[in-house]
Amino acid sequence: MAVAEISIVPLGTETPSISKYVARAVKVLQQEKDIKYEITAMGTIIEGDLDKILTVAKKMHEEVFAEGVARVLTVIKIDDRRDKALSMKGKVDSLRRELGR
Repeated sequence: MAVAEISIVPLGTETPSISKYVARAVKVLQQEKDIKYEITAMGTIIEGDLDKILTVAKKMHEEVFAEGVARVLTVIKIDDRRDKALSMKGKVDSLRRELGR
C-alpha cells in the first residue's frame, strides 16, 4: 500500500479562486473504491494500491481540464514502503510518538 499527496492547480482561470476545480477533482475520488483520502488545505492525501493511485491521479488531472481550463499543473508525492505496511494514520501516529518524547 502507498500513500500519496496530490495537488492539482488549474492555470489561466477567470478568477484566482480554484475551489470549484479542486472540488471537481475530489469528486473523482468520491467515486473510487479501495481508495482512502483526506483533504488538506494544500492538497489531498490518498492511500491505496500504487497502480490505483496513479490511475485515479490521472482521472483527477483530466477532470480539471473538463472544466474548461487550458493548462493544469499536477504535483504528486508518493511514499511507497516495501518493508512494512504504510498508512496515513500510521505516518501521523509515528510523528506524534516522536513529538511526545
